[in-house]
Amino acid sequence: MTTASVLPPPPSTLPAPPGAVSRPGVRISTPGRVAGAIAQLAALGVVGPAVFGALFGLFGAGVGLLFALLIGAVLLAGLVYALFGVAWFEQARLDGLYGFDLPALRVRRSPKPGFVGVLHTIWLQAIDPRQWRAVASFTVSTVLGLVTLMLIGSVSWGLVLLVDPLFGWGDTRLFGLVALDGIGAPLVGALIVVVATGAVIGLGLLQGVLARAILVPSREAQLEEQARTSDTRRAGAVRAAEVERTRIERDLHDGVQPRLVSIGMTLGLAQTKIDDDPEAAKALVAEAHASTKSAITELRQLARGIHASVLEDRGLDAALSALASRSHIPVTLDVRLPRRCSRPAEAAVYFSIAEALTNAAKHSRAGSCRVDVRVRDDGSLWARVEDDGLGGARVVPGGGLDGIMNRVTAAGGTVRIDSPQGGPTSVEVTVPCAS
Repeated sequence: MTTASVLPPPPSTLPAPPGAVSRPGVRISTPGRVAGAIAQLAALGVVGPAVFGALFGLFGAGVGLLFALLIGAVLLAGLVYALFGVAWFEQARLDGLYGFDLPALRVRRSPKPGFVGVLHTIWLQAIDPRQWRAVASFTVSTVLGLVTLMLIGSVSWGLVLLVDPLFGWGDTRLFGLVALDGIGAPLVGALIVVVATGAVIGLGLLQGVLARAILVPSREAQLEEQARTSDTRRAGAVRAAEVERTRIERDLHDGVQPRLVSIGMTLGLAQTKIDDDPEAAKALVAEAHASTKSAITELRQLARGIHASVLEDRGLDAALSALASRSHIPVTLDVRLPRRCSRPAEAAVYFSIAEALTNAAKHSRAGSCRVDVRVRDDGSLWARVEDDGLGGARVVPGGGLDGIMNRVTAAGGTVRIDSPQGGPTSVEVTVPCAS
């Protein structure tokens, strides 16, 4: 199987989506966020130890059964994705509480084919730094949660000491050692309530500080990543322009130009025969006229490949419908777009689908194609083209798949191509809707 992916790296490796910057300066000390942090810490104090118990149990079973028909390897692979689930939950929890605008964690994928690709995928997931930062945050939050539960217990005990004289329980001892008689119990109880409550609030504040320090990249790191992403997109744009220029030059040189030369020669020959043999000259002029119509058709198709006016006027759905109607193989089109995206995003997806359909018609011997287009919840424009051809597609510099990759990269998106021998071939394109 051939699998290809392009820069920029998958979303799981980016500190922020294209054009977005996480907000390290978000306020974490508002009363609502502190109260929410305390409640979540208390819940994690109960749930967290159980989660870590299950994770350590899975790790122990995986190591113990590692040489037992590779059952242990399967368990360890499951542990990697269990950690991903914990990391995803922790990041979603903190992002929902504090509004850091962190990009969602996504499963890593390897560009390598076959079983090696599966192993590489698991390895990439196991060393994903964002995943481990989120797991570290979950660990810290669990420890803080246990301390929070103890402090809440201390507050409850302090309240009991406050009302001790009213009920005359008597024989009240501090830590089971020092007897508290008379007014000593309420005073100690009030002190415990104040100190423990302050400590709980402090833990709520500390949770936000630690979460921001662990999960949110610094401003410098964000700017560096944005610069790298911009360089990648710029390189993709330059490469896409070069490939497109080469394609236009090739189409003109191999298609329209020879036809125009032939028309000129035919008209010249007709000119020499117009006096001696008018009928032959008339036939030559008719032939030149037919060739002119063909040349105009080729020029129109070439212009459509450069700029699709229907895309700008009526949107991606209509443009893809027109594209499917002109396809040499039957195309099943399923487009669900609740709104229009930016012009660069729609253009990148349109021309990627057009190139994928052209490749399927020329090289794959496909009998049909299916095209799905969606706007996802994260605001990205996603498209998938799948044919039932022979597969085995390769990315060749200057080829159609290379053009798709460069165009999508320039728009800040990603491409995934799967083409095992024997088929089917699928091309998935994801572009930020506001690219």
